Amino acid sequence: MTSLSGRTLFITGASRGIGKAIALRAARDGANIVVAAKTSEPDPRLPGTIHTAAAEIEAAGGRALPLVVDVRDEEQVKRAVAEAVAHFGGIDILVNNASAIHLATAANVPAKRYDLMMDINVRGTFMCTQACLPFLEKAANPHVLVLSPPIDLAPKWFESHAAYTVSKYSMSLMAMGLAAEFSRKGIAVNALWPRTIIATSALNIAGSTLGTLGRKPDIMADAAHVILTRPSREATGQFFIDETVLREAGVTDFDPYLVTPGTEPMLDLYVNP
Repeated sequence: MTSLSGRTLFITGASRGIGKAIALRAARDGANIVVAAKTSEPDPRLPGTIHTAAAEIEAAGGRALPLVVDVRDEEQVKRAVAEAVAHFGGIDILVNNASAIHLATAANVPAKRYDLMMDINVRGTFMCTQACLPFLEKAANPHVLVLSPPIDLAPKWFESHAAYTVSKYSMSLMAMGLAAEFSRKGIAVNALWPRTIIATSALNIAGSTLGTLGRKPDIMADAAHVILTRPSREATGQFFIDETVLREAGVTDFDPYLVTPGTEPMLDLYVNP
C-alpha cells in the first residue's frame, strides 16, 4: 500500500505544525482527516485553527472534519471519536501528536505546567488510543503513531528538564506497551521523532530563532506517510527517526526540508550525533 486514499486519520493537535503537515500529506492522497485540536478561534500568538486547517486539507484533496477536542477531557475525546465514526464510517489511523512542553529545571516547573505535560502527553495519548481501539480493530490496516522519542536514559536528557523528559518518555513507554498488547490484533503502534529540530509555532511563540536552524514539518509528514502506508503487521513497537525512515525509503536529498538553505540543521532533543 502506497496511498492513504479513503483512509480515515484521527490526528490530535492537527490545527498547526507537525500534526497539520501529516494531515496535509495524507490529504494529497485523498484521505479523510479528523482535525482534533483545541483551537477553534484565532490566537494572535499561534496561527491556525481547526477550521483553517480543515480548509487547507480540503484544498489539498482530502476530506476534513474539524472538532474541538481537549485530549485531557475523556468525554470530549469519546464524543469526537463517535462523531468521526458517524461522519466517515470508521477510523483507520490514530496520530497522537498533541503535546505540551515546558523545558525547565525542577525548581522552575509550576505544578500546573507539570500536570499539563502529564495530562496531555501521557494521559491524552492513552485516552485517545483507548477510545479509537474498537474502530481500529475493524480497520483493514490499522496504525497508531505516537510523536515521541526513542528512550535514552543518559542523564544529559534529564538534568535540565526532567519533568518534560519523563512525560515524553512516558509516551514512548505507552507506545511500546500498547504495541505488545495490540500485536495479536494486527494494530501497529509505533513512535516517530525528528532527528533535527522542527520549525513550528511552538518555537516562534517563545521568540526563539531556533526554527531557522531546523527543518520544515514536511519531513515528519513524509516519514509518517511511509510508516502509515506499510502493512500494519510488518512493523510495530518501533522508535523511528524521520531521516532514517526516509533514507531507507530511498530519499537522499534533504536540502528541500531546510528552513534556511545551506545550513546544518540542529539536532533535536534525545538524538545523539
